[in-house]
Amino acid sequence: MTSFLKPFAHAKAMACCAIFCASFSLTFSTYVSASDRAIDHAPIGVMADHTHDRGEWMLSYRVMQMQMQGSRDETNSISPEETVTSVANPFLGQPGQPATLRVVPTEMSMTMHMLGVMYAPLESLTLMAMLNVIDQEMDHLTFAGGMGTTDLGTFTTGSDGLGDARLSALARLGNWDNGGRLHSLFGVSIPTGDIEQTDQILTPMGSTPSPRLPYPMQLGSGTWDLLAGLTYVRDVDRMSYGGQWQSTFRLGSNEGYRLGNEHKITAWYARSFAETLSVSARLAYSNRRKIKGADPAIVAPVQTADPDNQGGDVLEVGIGANTVFAHRHRVGLELMLPVYRNLNGPQLETDWSLSVGYQLAF
Repeated sequence: MTSFLKPFAHAKAMACCAIFCASFSLTFSTYVSASDRAIDHAPIGVMADHTHDRGEWMLSYRVMQMQMQGSRDETNSISPEETVTSVANPFLGQPGQPATLRVVPTEMSMTMHMLGVMYAPLESLTLMAMLNVIDQEMDHLTFAGGMGTTDLGTFTTGSDGLGDARLSALARLGNWDNGGRLHSLFGVSIPTGDIEQTDQILTPMGSTPSPRLPYPMQLGSGTWDLLAGLTYVRDVDRMSYGGQWQSTFRLGSNEGYRLGNEHKITAWYARSFAETLSVSARLAYSNRRKIKGADPAIVAPVQTADPDNQGGDVLEVGIGANTVFAHRHRVGLELMLPVYRNLNGPQLETDWSLSVGYQLAF
């Protein structure tokens, strides 16, 4: 996959990006009847952070780049050699399956494009729709035979296309004189993303079939999911702060499995240095459960094919900035870095993610 953000994979470039985040930004937003302050919105990585006045529309575009490298088992890093000599293969007993894992993912990059629209038919109700387009690839190292640490070769798999769509309703619950605002979110995620992506791999015996890719490389959940959330924001002079809870509850199953439920909590603080420029700091915690069941078409001696090696707890910190220009345009940028990761079994760990977005309201 070719991505214009690939250079950020290097630590030196990430440091430069962090400085850039603190001094400039990319989020546009426009309300005909709202103020033009950059501080009026949360960091660009926070979704559904605001509602609109009756009759207002907002169009938005975000792009998020995520980079993962190296594996972690619970809170400890684990090397490819340790993985293929100590981690049991859950498919042992099936044809051609060795006792331990023999293929190890080494790196993954993902670019997600998010298109959104918001409309307020009532003063107390804002409707929101979002569509995702995903482009991702994963690098792997294959070890020869059924045991040992002899490298056989490397290969890369990729998947791209439409992700799951989301429809939500945001209801105002409070709007106080002290600048505080509270609203709820209720919605559904529609399984528009493909869950039957395939690509060519390199097996420990040297063959190169093209089976169904493991769960992290599929484009959607394959199930109708329930969305729920609550957001509080308060503006005080030249600063604002807020908090948000959002959860995704998986309904039913597909191909014999369903992804784990997800819960996210985040809090942020923003400071305005001018009416048109603000910078922010954010703390975000996420919990994702293991996969229930299994897809019978996903069978391979690799950690990503094991339903139990999915999910965990992640704590991230972020810095960002918002800017407004021409009264009706907002651009935002935010860089997120993990500070704590406790993952269920060996998994690739996220090194950083970068979000850039544009919003226009009218």
